[in-house]
Amino acid sequence: MFDFLIDKVQDSIKSLRGQGRITEKNIQDSLKSIQMALLQADVHYSVVKALIENVKSKAVSEKVIDSITPTQQFIKIFNDELTNILGGEHRDLQLKKEQQNSIMLCGLQGSGKTTTAAKLAHFYKKQGYKVLLVPLDVYRPAAIEQLRILSKEVDVSFFEPPNKKPRKIAKSAMALAEKESYNLTIYDTAGRLHIDKDMMTEVKDLSKIISPTEVIYIADSMTGQDAVKTAQAFNEAVSVDGMILTKMDSDAKGGAALSIKYILNKPIFFITTGEKTDNLERFYGDRIASRILNMGDIVSLVEKAQSTMDEKKAKEYERKLMRAEFSFQDFLEQLKQIKAMGPLEDILKMLPGMGALKNLNVDEKQLTHIEAIISSMTFKEREQPNMINGSRRQRIAAGSGTSIQEVNNLLKQFDMMKKMMKKMKKGMNMFKGMPGLGAGFGM
Repeated sequence: MFDFLIDKVQDSIKSLRGQGRITEKNIQDSLKSIQMALLQADVHYSVVKALIENVKSKAVSEKVIDSITPTQQFIKIFNDELTNILGGEHRDLQLKKEQQNSIMLCGLQGSGKTTTAAKLAHFYKKQGYKVLLVPLDVYRPAAIEQLRILSKEVDVSFFEPPNKKPRKIAKSAMALAEKESYNLTIYDTAGRLHIDKDMMTEVKDLSKIISPTEVIYIADSMTGQDAVKTAQAFNEAVSVDGMILTKMDSDAKGGAALSIKYILNKPIFFITTGEKTDNLERFYGDRIASRILNMGDIVSLVEKAQSTMDEKKAKEYERKLMRAEFSFQDFLEQLKQIKAMGPLEDILKMLPGMGALKNLNVDEKQLTHIEAIISSMTFKEREQPNMINGSRRQRIAAGSGTSIQEVNNLLKQFDMMKKMMKKMKKGMNMFKGMPGLGAGFGM
């Protein structure tokens, strides 16, 4: 996400390093380079102009604090202006569980409306909403069937359309939602390959019929400045309340994210980062600005960990680790939790400084091999790896599709880790009873 922008902006800022103070002359080249980077990333020219002018005026006029470098000062100013354009704090959808809520999704065909509808259903179902998914796209082949399948996948109700007329389907769905006390109904409207009069008329009519709590424009992040134009057209037609940016896990340059919020003055509610139904993230402008400037995104990383990891189990693993009682079964469970957070490459990029590393490649095949080896062990072998003799190693290697050497290496590394933890435990025990020293080891 935003790899193109991160690389370009980081290269532009490098020219300021070693400067004694910020002057109009020494930031000129950096700003010119950043301007080109933003335009190449499909950021709308009006957004680029406003951002560059604001950064320039503040960077030149602001006094450099003695304790920080001009580069740090410039990054701080740039981060503030970038955050302002992206919208800063997240704005949640205005939904209330004690009332009936409805979300109408609109956008062009291929932008990801149907999958986003399922992701929203999954997201709000976890928050305790009773969700109904309604298909209003009667034109695209298999659109209704796609939403039906996705509704089963996320285990929410699907409204079976009684006919092929979107306006009548919407009215019938509204009646059912009221009768069955659904407090969230999500309407997946039809799109086209491009904006046309019929589509806009239908979307306007549906908006009047449904009177949705939130109208959300689904923007394909790969379309660049075209996303801004279509967002403006939909906003004029139905007055959208905000956007969801899709396909942010692709090679998208990120220009749409920097443009839509500023030009439409509408919030970006979520971004989608993959095909899975749980690949939906709240959008925080300040965090995205930090990622672009390679300052990391620790808050999002912690939230990912909290949503996938069991706190009680984590404490139990820590206790076992410190007592050198950590087993392969414990390791396997933790490995699965880490994998649930998403690709390791993406997780590492959330750490400060890691985003600037070029061609950051993490070999996740190694983790897959380790998982396969441990999964090929019996439960008793995972708890007591010392019992794994030559014949067992041969069986485990065959069962995991790896070599005996790989099995031996894993067992050796695991044994070394346990020995190291035992030594650490002995070292800590030496300081027991000595005031303050135990706490120094986090005990």
